[in-house]
Amino acid sequence: MAKTPSAMIPLGSMLPLGALPLVEGADGEGAEGFCLFDICSGSDIRLAELCGPKATVVMFICNHCPYVKHVQDELRRLSDDYTLKGVSFVAINSNDVQAYPDDSPEKMREFASQTGISFPYLYDESQQVARSFGATCTPDFFVYNGDQELVYRGQLDDSRPGSDIAVDGRDLRGALDALIAGRAQVSEQKPSLGCNIKWKPERC
Repeated sequence: MAKTPSAMIPLGSMLPLGALPLVEGADGEGAEGFCLFDICSGSDIRLAELCGPKATVVMFICNHCPYVKHVQDELRRLSDDYTLKGVSFVAINSNDVQAYPDDSPEKMREFASQTGISFPYLYDESQQVARSFGATCTPDFFVYNGDQELVYRGQLDDSRPGSDIAVDGRDLRGALDALIAGRAQVSEQKPSLGCNIKWKPERC
């Protein structure tokens, strides 16, 4: 596995909702925004429908990555703790499933069932969504405020597989608490670190 950090795109960037692929034949065809298949509900969902009034957490994860497996229980706890506070959570898998079949939609369903996550888990087959967000690794986290402006990007916490540091979601929880309380975000935001997103081979 190739250890890859977050790209740490500029704060204030807008949540990408437009100029992204639409699923042909989906309800509301022609509306702005991308539409991806949610393996949890079995239906196509637009990100614009998933934004929370206080915050929206978009995380790029996959099924087989050891860095994701290391934090998967905390991802569920985060959703349980903050959903009722006006925060929505969305997970996206953008890996090339032809080269990495363990990340297929079928395996995504197994992952969701085993971890007990209740938030949407979307399949980004084209990988255009990951590119629009500037996602580079799994896991990679992006927090947007109620106006869909990026206020935090980077790591969940300091814990990594094999470390002696407990997984507590400290950094992401701090960002959400500050946003909900109307406080300024911390000036230092640390990149996440994980496996690189498995991009499809570029065609000539």
